[in-house]
Order: sequence, then structure tokens, then C-alpha cells
Amino acid sequence: MSTKFGILILMATILIGTFAFLKYKNMLNIYRFLTTLSVVFTFGSLAVLIGYVISKGIPYLKPSLFALEYTSDNVSMLPAIITTFIIVILSVALATPIGVFTAIYLVEYAKRGSKVVEIIRLAAETLQGIPSIVYGLFGMMFFSIWLGFGFSIISGVYTVSIMILPLIIRSTEEALKAVNDNIRHASFALGAGKLRTIFKVVLPVAMPGIISGVVLATGRVVGETACLMFTLGTATKMPDGLFSSARTLALHVYMLSSEGMYVGEAYATATVLLITVLIINFISNKIANRFMEVKS
Repeated sequence: MSTKFGILILMATILIGTFAFLKYKNMLNIYRFLTTLSVVFTFGSLAVLIGYVISKGIPYLKPSLFALEYTSDNVSMLPAIITTFIIVILSVALATPIGVFTAIYLVEYAKRGSKVVEIIRLAAETLQGIPSIVYGLFGMMFFSIWLGFGFSIISGVYTVSIMILPLIIRSTEEALKAVNDNIRHASFALGAGKLRTIFKVVLPVAMPGIISGVVLATGRVVGETACLMFTLGTATKMPDGLFSSARTLALHVYMLSSEGMYVGEAYATATVLLITVLIINFISNKIANRFMEVKS
């Protein structure tokens, strides 16, 4: 059924693309044709992905999957859901202030063209491209073994915080750069100091861009597996503290699918994970729109 649905989406993409080409060829507007085709293909692929996961997962959604305790009979995902929220909240709360303040220093205080600033930016861009499994190995060697945290939530939080830090720094930096300098000059002309201008004038204007970076970082944490497998562990129990091992929803999906006995339950967990990501994005967009309304 899902294969037929994908074929229908592909045929619709071809038909709409052909229609757009026939419509625009008289104007020799090939760019509009390619843009239309790209948009249709992108949303079509997203629809196929969401439809496939949901169609496979919904039949296996049952109350036992949300039991308080995990057993081999119910393969409950509730401990993984709670662990996911703990990891996301703690890691984002730890990385966001550091990333935002670092970006403020780079944009507002550091001398433009400074070698130190260029080195920091190069390091952030390099760290952003490192595979997550490398972060996981580092977290296991440093936090789990050298500091003695073991496979625990605190090891996972510290590791993913380091992983998403470059993303938050770069997105915040670009958001601050997008703020017109005339706004800063107007604030200075009214007698406001540097710090007051940054927190009362610049940050509110740049907030939608900062929130977008935080949302991207949140999505990366929610979908992370390799990094957390080496630091958080894969325990199925309900977490009873920051030094206990557990597993997130993404790890739960991977472990169930790799075992081969609970593939249907893995699809059900993936459905919940997908819905969770959609809810997070929806809430974040609402917050960003609220800041845009205040700014306007």
C-alpha cells in the first residue's frame, strides 16, 4: 500500500512538473519550472515519508506500549519518551546560553577581522561537520570513563550539548548579523549603553533566527542515536536519576528494529517520534511568530 502511495506521489510530481513546463515554456522561464518541480518533489517526498511511517506504525499503537515499566512482552516506549524529554531539555538548556553568549561576543564585542574570531568560526564550522559517532566516542572516553560518569543521562547530556553548540553559535551569529546597524546606532543615540542595546534592542529583533537555530538543535538531539549509544547506554528502565542509564526514542527505534522481533512496535515508536518532532516544530514556529509580531 505504501509503495503504491509513493508511486502515486511520483506520478503526481511528474504531471504537475509537466503542466508547469507547458505553462511556462512560452515564457522561456525554465527557472520557474525547476523551482515548481523542486517544491513538489520536496513536499511529495515528505508526504511519502510521513505516510509510510504512520501507515506502518498506527496498527501497532496500543496501550501496552505506554506502560510504566518495560518488559519483553509490552516493549513499552514510555521510559524512552521521558528520557528523550530529559535529554532534550537539559542539553538545550545547557548549550543555548553558552552558544548565544559566544555569538554575542563574536558579533558585538570582538574586533572585526580579528584572527581569534576567524579561528573560533573555523572551529565551530569544523565541529559542525564532525560525525556524531565521533562525539559519542569522545563522550564515552571523557565523561563515561575518565570522569567516571559511566553510561548515564549526564554523560549523554554533556556530549550532545557539545555536539549542538556549534549549530547554535552559527545560527545566532547570523541572526545578530542580520540586525541593521542603524537600530544599534539609534539606541546609542538615545543614551543606551552597549549591554542594554544588546539585550533590549538587538536580541528581540534577532530572536526568530535564534529560535530557528535552537529548533534545529532540538531536532538533532531528538533524532540522535550513535552519539547517545556510547554515552547514555541502551537500558530500558525508567530513569531514576542523572547517573542512570536509559534510552531515547530514536535509540528505542533502532534497538527494536535491529533485534528483528519487534519491527511493528519500532514503526509505532517511530510514529510517536515523528509526531513529537512535528509538535516541537509547531510550538517553536508559534513562538517565533509571536516574536515577529512583537517586533513589527
